[in-house]
Amino acid sequence: MSFAALKKNRTKSFEALNSELQKMDRKSGNQHDDRYWKLDVDKAGNGYAIIRFLDTPDGEDLPFVRVIDHGFKGPGGWYIENSRKTLGNDEADPVAEINSELWNTGTEENKNKARAQKRRTGYHANIYIVKDTANPANEGQVKLFKFGPEIYKKVNGAMNPEYEDETAMNPFDFYDGANFKLKARNKEGGFRTYEASGFEAVSQVLPTDAEMKVVYESLHSLSAIVAPDQFKPYAELKTKLYRVLGLTGGQSSTAASADMPTAKADSAPMTQTPAASATDEDGDDLAFFKSLADG
Repeated sequence: MSFAALKKNRTKSFEALNSELQKMDRKSGNQHDDRYWKLDVDKAGNGYAIIRFLDTPDGEDLPFVRVIDHGFKGPGGWYIENSRKTLGNDEADPVAEINSELWNTGTEENKNKARAQKRRTGYHANIYIVKDTANPANEGQVKLFKFGPEIYKKVNGAMNPEYEDETAMNPFDFYDGANFKLKARNKEGGFRTYEASGFEAVSQVLPTDAEMKVVYESLHSLSAIVAPDQFKPYAELKTKLYRVLGLTGGQSSTAASADMPTAKADSAPMTQTPAASATDEDGDDLAFFKSLADG
């Protein structure tokens, strides 16, 4: 292309390039979703915000939903997909099946492979942003927030306190809930932790019913996140999984286990990283694999 043509066609070139970038984002699962908020952290991994978990959207059942997914790398690339187990434990999912086969062999090597391909659990809820130190423009908005087991334990702990001098509290309640101080820092090894986070004293979300009504009417649907049409069909997931692991169509994971690489979970964030999630879910996943092995 000549310089003259470059100058003449720069608008079209920009549009074409932007279109391709959008396609690449969609394929890689990085498409920006303005409904979601996440905590920004500094170079040291520190971040601070105050948020308020919000109650159940109109016509739905719970103030949060759980999504199970997998994220690991094999010789054929990355497998980053939601698990059909989110829809119910009776749902067939190819990663769960392969991990069950590996676990049932009883060898520590294959158990480690199953652990490397383990499921991760994330939770989605509506929040009201009280304070966002890094991005003050977000304050006063209702957003979706994806968080991991560590924060979930804080929520569960508020509802089911461990000690007799603590009073149970529903963190999602507009009137008798509480603001949540979200504090992030990096542990040794670069893993993100929210262990310093916690709830403040019980308070209303906002001073008046009129203000809280506006917040309530701004809630995003949670059931839509776990609707069946949000999950790929079993056959499509299996095809991708076999390609990632370098398995042939008729080759079982057990038969190929000697050649299967040990996939290593990426480390980096509800949004939670695969590595960070793994440390929180060992007990849950070991029990899950055992239940599959026991039939």
